[in-house]
Amino acid sequence: MPRPRDRYGRPLALDAPAHQIVATVPERDDISSATAWDEATSYLRLDLPFHAHEVFEQRWRCCPPGERDCWRALAQWGAALTHQARGNPKGSREVAARAIELLGGCEIVDPIDAELVMASLKDLAAK
Repeated sequence: MPRPRDRYGRPLALDAPAHQIVATVPERDDISSATAWDEATSYLRLDLPFHAHEVFEQRWRCCPPGERDCWRALAQWGAALTHQARGNPKGSREVAARAIELLGGCEIVDPIDAELVMASLKDLAAK
């Protein structure tokens, strides 16, 4: 049985109070670009950046080779947001800087809002 996690993906004790435990992202071997984007951005609106990272990573693992850098950059965006939420600004800056470089050099996959992502990454990198 996997350890329960909090809203930012941190592992909790097996006997953690129920109010601290947040359900994890369902395991999938395949997820479409549209579903990944919609689901991950929904998690972000709920202040669940670790969950968004997990969804982007799932898409990265199953996407066509030409899309991998784009989805990897999005997974890094989720990781940078998670570091920020956990109070780790240095980690957030470092991961955001890597994501900016990766996203800037790849073709953006539909339906990703590259302007939204890049603005967020630049904000994280500047903090």
